[in-house]
Amino acid sequence: MKGVMIQGTSSDVGKSLIVTALCRMFANDGRKVVPFKSQNMSNNSYVTKDGKEIGRAQGIQAEAAKIEATVWMNPLLLKPRSNQDSEIVYLGKSLKTLSGRGYRDTFYENGLDVIKKSLDQLSNEYDLIVIEGAGSPVEINLKDRELVNMKVAELANVPVVLVADIDRGGVFASIVGTLELLEPEERQRVAGVIINKFRGDISLFEDGIHWLEKKTGIPVLGVLPFVENHMIDGEDSLSLNDKFAVGKKGNLDIAVIQLPFISNYSDLEPFLYEEDVSIRWVKQASEFGNPDAVIIPGTKSTINDLKSIRDRKLDLLIQAHIENGGYVVGICGGYQILGEEIIDEAGSDTGIVNNTMRGLGCIPGRTIFYEEKETVRAAGVYHENTGLAADKKLEGFEIHLGKTALHEEGSSFLSLENGKVEGYFGRNGQIIGTYLHHLFHNDEWRNTWLNLIRKSKGIHRKDTTNIREHLDKRYDELAARMKEHLNFELLNDIINKWCSK
Repeated sequence: MKGVMIQGTSSDVGKSLIVTALCRMFANDGRKVVPFKSQNMSNNSYVTKDGKEIGRAQGIQAEAAKIEATVWMNPLLLKPRSNQDSEIVYLGKSLKTLSGRGYRDTFYENGLDVIKKSLDQLSNEYDLIVIEGAGSPVEINLKDRELVNMKVAELANVPVVLVADIDRGGVFASIVGTLELLEPEERQRVAGVIINKFRGDISLFEDGIHWLEKKTGIPVLGVLPFVENHMIDGEDSLSLNDKFAVGKKGNLDIAVIQLPFISNYSDLEPFLYEEDVSIRWVKQASEFGNPDAVIIPGTKSTINDLKSIRDRKLDLLIQAHIENGGYVVGICGGYQILGEEIIDEAGSDTGIVNNTMRGLGCIPGRTIFYEEKETVRAAGVYHENTGLAADKKLEGFEIHLGKTALHEEGSSFLSLENGKVEGYFGRNGQIIGTYLHHLFHNDEWRNTWLNLIRKSKGIHRKDTTNIREHLDKRYDELAARMKEHLNFELLNDIINKWCSK
């Protein structure tokens, strides 16, 4: 199978975005291309059509490749649940929770097996693979049992392109140092270098390109520009603060509670493209201010993050915000936190059976954590008791262990297509709780909610900002811009020649 692997000199150099762009480039050239990342560590998830869970980045890359995402594109997903432990999602299903040491010591052979199986499966369905690495390929303390970089390139037998981030500085040292620390056989697999996140006049960097090529003997395939507001979902929390630190000041102030174990922060990204909305993170009580709305996002560890909210005295501010007429939305774990009580019956949230904690008491409901996780794509309409137009369809996905039971009749938010009711809608929309991730990616709903807030402030309503319909166009624009600065012909030659070796 032909292909290429994109590795980086460190985390957050732009590997995910480059793989996304390459997938669209190859797809636009008529190639049957597939993305692949053997092992992902992220709490940003994507639910496949058959209800399986993979890393968000690979779901986005599949969309860019114009194909349906499957578990074979990301067979191993590690979701951090504490500073030591991560949930292992194996071929889209939650398997167990292990410490970093436990995973490394006991799961390596299983990991190799499923990676080989996945590569075999993809080679039968596609003719070109674009593989994403993780972190750096020269983490010396981890190299002997790694499952994400050079070992994967070896198993797939593809060349490697090394990406470095010039925006953070030290680009020459990071490239040369990485190559120097590779084993000789690994070094021979590196067939190209990409400099990413360049700002300014490229002519001023030409001497640097010549120096790198002479020093390393490896061609520089491109110097890619720093792409701002590309609207492609991020992969992990390393890019979280940068992505939302846009400094935009709008009439509507939305405060998002920053949780230690936040998950699926892509739920919030649509607000970046509402002209009159400013969205900001709140870590400490001193940062809370007087927002128009508060969002408590998803979390991989609800009880621990609820404790964190209490420790920071944010619970009192959220409760006072509601009493003063402010709006609040809790998504997934945030929904659970807003309830009256959380019971970890199976120990699946904290590892402590029957661990119980009082919630914020803003939603009349109780959450119980069971062993089985629910992962499903979901769609529905507003529940009749919301008073909202029942013909407006909402879509998203659910990923949760806990189940929330309300004890207030007629307070559900949605009526789902599977016949169930979902979520909480209280005080005419002032308080909303839901398990539906990507709720705000529904353009009409996002506008309906924002207009409720605008009305409460005496601001004129606005028309819907249509973000969803531009998604495919964004992939094309990203691919076109990257291709301008990439020697795409040479990259194709490298791939073809490697395959013929």
